[in-house]
Amino acid sequence: MKKTAIITGADGGMGTEITRAVAMAGYHVIMLCYTAFRGEERKSQLILDTKNEDIEVMQVDLSSMENIVEVAKRIIEKETSIDLLMNNAGTMCTHFIQTEDGFEYTVAVNYLAPFLLTHRLLPLMHAGTRIVNMVSCTYAIGKIGPHFFTHGKEGSFWRIPIYSNTKLALWLFTRKLAEMLKDKGITVNAADPGIVSTNIISMDMWFDPLTDILFRPFIRTPRQGADTAIRLLLAPELEGVTGQMFASGKPRKLKEKYLNHPQAESLWADTEKLLHNYLSTTEKEPGRNE
Repeated sequence: MKKTAIITGADGGMGTEITRAVAMAGYHVIMLCYTAFRGEERKSQLILDTKNEDIEVMQVDLSSMENIVEVAKRIIEKETSIDLLMNNAGTMCTHFIQTEDGFEYTVAVNYLAPFLLTHRLLPLMHAGTRIVNMVSCTYAIGKIGPHFFTHGKEGSFWRIPIYSNTKLALWLFTRKLAEMLKDKGITVNAADPGIVSTNIISMDMWFDPLTDILFRPFIRTPRQGADTAIRLLLAPELEGVTGQMFASGKPRKLKEKYLNHPQAESLWADTEKLLHNYLSTTEKEPGRNE
């Protein structure tokens, strides 16, 4: 039976490259895309590039917890197992937006969506399944404050710290879930792509000409940014590796604070409480395959 991969943000720059690599490896790929039309365009090109016609597009609004549940149910109804889950989608909202669930938009898409989608799809996962979450080097300046869920940060809106906070939260989720699923043989790791030229950042908007000249040599292409995630998903030698953050294709040595973060338990508990109405009943027993 052909193996199945789920990739969020599959119509974006890195998402397309990850989808291409996974399709080339012979997987049945489900592209979860914000815009169905754009996803179908990418799908058509990817089929031509990879000669793998077993690629499909599902539209999902990752800022809507209800929509995530609906899409997860559709996947569970039609699939028998999931071998790869790539939580790639990310955003950096330029102004304050509150979602229908009362969450800050970037927090909803970058952190709550991977948390909820992963939990809802766990019943289809099995020993050997790999989960990879796309983090960022900015996790190191992230802070989880009392208003994280509703406003992203303490004080006035500023997109960069909010983005950093979501990436720290996603890493803490990665670390804890890896420990919970270890005995099931399901691995969970994080990929730091570096600074990548995608729609999240526009160098022309962010920087003055001098800074642009200084920074641009360090900007990676979407393919270069996707390399680490692709390795975590597909490399045979990484089978069984779990609970680690990789950057430039290698494990990153993290400070003790980030291996055993003081807020890891409370963040998990708070997230479960806030998403209680959306979490599957199987979330108490992660990795159960019925």
